[in-house]
Amino acid sequence: MRSALAPLLFCLSSTAWAQIPDTDPAEEHKAQPAAPGKTASVPVCTQTLPPLRAPLAFASGEMLEFDLDAMGATAGKMSMQVQKKQNGSLPVQVKVQTNSFFSKVRRVDATAMSYLHPKTLRSFRYTEDATENEVHRTVDVAFNPTKRSVRVDYVLRGKSGRNDYSYEHEGLDVAGSIYMMRQLPMKEGLPVCFDVYGVRRMWRMAGTVLKREHVSLPIGEFEAWHLSGTAVRLDRPSMTREVHVWISDDERRLPLAALGSIDLGTVRATLTSFSRPGEKLQQAEGKEALKW
Repeated sequence: MRSALAPLLFCLSSTAWAQIPDTDPAEEHKAQPAAPGKTASVPVCTQTLPPLRAPLAFASGEMLEFDLDAMGATAGKMSMQVQKKQNGSLPVQVKVQTNSFFSKVRRVDATAMSYLHPKTLRSFRYTEDATENEVHRTVDVAFNPTKRSVRVDYVLRGKSGRNDYSYEHEGLDVAGSIYMMRQLPMKEGLPVCFDVYGVRRMWRMAGTVLKREHVSLPIGEFEAWHLSGTAVRLDRPSMTREVHVWISDDERRLPLAALGSIDLGTVRATLTSFSRPGEKLQQAEGKEALKW
């Protein structure tokens, strides 16, 4: 099985698709046929990403915590924390851990680090260290914006390997893409298209800002922008993931919720607490269901 940190960080998620694997290694290279009468293809990015808003909606020390749901039950926790600037980059740490109930289905303990340009929020480097059902996996991804290339060094079950990929206009990682989306100049109908690394592959994420919606969470009431899109694997367009993300329409631009899919079905990440430098911790106190 391969990463769910990537549909939730593709979804947010799909930072959790990249960490909760959703493809058995033996099945990874088996083609998935396109729908009858259709030829699978990668959508074309007709334009680059728009200039990002300033200033940043987040800063070093911000901590976001999420509940992860799968198969209709709580599956675990995910946290995303902005670290102090390091060697000219802005690191973001993501942690995913399944709970005791879901561990009977799939046990995951994973940490990812995304190293972003502090102004453009483009990816420099991305790393993963994950254990799933006693199988240890590490990944080290290097982005070369000049050549628009990505080098992936990985170790799986004690065996190392390397993959080299290229991307079109924009190359991001699944975790960093969330922070980039928080800075988009949101408006209804805004097209969003970029290439993103996740699950040891490059994907084309093509979507649209649908509209503003009211979102009710145990943590509070929000007006939010709803982004909807589809991730298509560049080397195998028949493999796709539908993604929905809700980002608050305020100065904090919080990623409130995300929906994605893995082999087990729909996976959801819901913000349950956040703390920001100089602000009081806010966290959910009840068990109310997410509504919009």
